Amino acid sequence: MTFQRIQLGRKGEEAAAQYLKNKGYALLCRNFTCKIGEIDLVALDQEALVFVEVRSRSGAGYGLAQESITRRKQHKLRQLAWYYLQVERKTECCCRFDVIAVLFDGEGTLIKLDHIINAF
Repeated sequence: MTFQRIQLGRKGEEAAAQYLKNKGYALLCRNFTCKIGEIDLVALDQEALVFVEVRSRSGAGYGLAQESITRRKQHKLRQLAWYYLQVERKTECCCRFDVIAVLFDGEGTLIKLDHIINAF
């Protein structure tokens, strides 16, 4: 992954985190990492534990950011979420998977942010 893509991803995650805070979510964890992979954001929306996948794009030339989440990625996120729940001893809570798609222009200015609640 190029440095530019890494920076874009970080900027997208920051925009998503700020958006969730503004909506009243409590951020519990950013970039939860284990041997399986990484969860971008874990937040609490009232009583629901929310696992958030953030996808960023710098233009629409390759399609919408949210379209890049394949069934394989969804499966991996479910595995990661289960691992997180076990580690945090929260196996009896209500949870869901959200997607936040962030679109920037060529200069890195935020154009659009889409929050898809209960995406899969």
